[in-house]
Amino acid sequence: MLLVQNYYIIRTYNSFCQVNLPTGHALIDQPKVSFIVGADNPAGAAKQLNLFAAMIDAYGAHDGPVTNVHLYGALADKGAVDLASLLAKVPVGKAKQKHSLAKRSVRWMQQNLRRAGVIERVPEARGKWRMSDKAKAALTAAEPDVTLVGFSTNLGLALWTSSNKAFEALGEPIHLLLTSPPYPIREARAYGAVTPQQYIDFICGAIEPIVKNLAPGASVALNVTNDCFQSRSPARVISHERLCVALEDRFGLSKMDSLIWHKTSAPPGPIQWASINRMQLNQGYELVLWFTNDPSKVFSDNRRVLQPHSEKHLELIAAGGEKRTASYSDGAYRIKEGSFGNITPGKIPTNVLSFAHSCADQRQYKKRARELGLPVHGAPMPLRLAKFLIEFLTEPGHLVVDRFAGSMTTAKAAELTGRRWLAAEMMAEYVRGGAERFRGTLGFASTLAVGGVGPCMPTFASGDDTRH
Repeated sequence: MLLVQNYYIIRTYNSFCQVNLPTGHALIDQPKVSFIVGADNPAGAAKQLNLFAAMIDAYGAHDGPVTNVHLYGALADKGAVDLASLLAKVPVGKAKQKHSLAKRSVRWMQQNLRRAGVIERVPEARGKWRMSDKAKAALTAAEPDVTLVGFSTNLGLALWTSSNKAFEALGEPIHLLLTSPPYPIREARAYGAVTPQQYIDFICGAIEPIVKNLAPGASVALNVTNDCFQSRSPARVISHERLCVALEDRFGLSKMDSLIWHKTSAPPGPIQWASINRMQLNQGYELVLWFTNDPSKVFSDNRRVLQPHSEKHLELIAAGGEKRTASYSDGAYRIKEGSFGNITPGKIPTNVLSFAHSCADQRQYKKRARELGLPVHGAPMPLRLAKFLIEFLTEPGHLVVDRFAGSMTTAKAAELTGRRWLAAEMMAEYVRGGAERFRGTLGFASTLAVGGVGPCMPTFASGDDTRH
């Protein structure tokens, strides 16, 4: 259970500054741990605090051992350390042996976390650490077969649950399943003891009752990472291909596309195979696997997501279209006089969706959650991506569900686009933190209290009569 009274102390100048960290509650036996940096270096204090919080997030995002190589990559992804500083080595000590000072800082922080009981070494595994059982208990998982309403609006419900029964008894058709399933891996960015088949069975078991309730023409959109490698190898696991086959064989779904989410601000990685061993290219995308139960009735419509024409295209329209004729690719593509001259409302997007992985809405959510002493979700989807998919794949008023709701991004996007929504998340802290994103929304009501953090209270504009 969450204990928000636990905190770290930073000494800046000659005074103490209390800081509530997102997972400070993990330090259940040591509510006050001194974290001292140079008294004349407040900038250094802030830098160390950022590194400290990022390391806790990195270990907490994985249900298993984390190698130092992966930790360095995760910290670079979060901007807590600079990739160049991790790779740079300088002479140290009397022997002038070259070492990375950035890696030394990380290992020093590891020892602080170990002494605080947050992480522990993996026995007989050099360079591997994991969250301690005490720290894992900081997230409050829903009991099996128990479902509680965390918060609601006029358009949707957020459920704290680990059960599928809410979807089995829904009683009305679902028009879109949009979710980002977790990776149930035992070793960071490699399967370890979890096989691809176990992963596929996990995903299919979780979404089965939702698929059974899909309206004819409904869609399933699964955002899955492409950053999963065979153990100690630069070769990727073919889990996505196997998952696509399973969705067709088990549920009779038809694949519409593998949409590419181009992460325009993605940091370098995978560090081990791209930056260090130079065997791979930097990872710059994730997949959105798009399926439907009836391609002839699918609700998708690209007219709902048209993009502005380029300046060159607008000039072509103004000129009445092409003034030339041409033939390309052995006649497969032809340009005729007047081509591209019709006035149209916009450009049809490609299946490469370019959105930054970090967005203002997510940053605001994380800021608010940390102010409350709540842990933040480690792998949130950008709001713009969720809005695009919802608008493309559904009509206003349709029902959108998210089986692994996390920070409630799908729910927020559905709310903003006038769709009804149902979101399920098994960790109470994530549900409570996600509720903060709905303050001021029509009909907002929150019931879930986590540890010392009470329900999220609604905010109302002047004259608003939606209090109920």
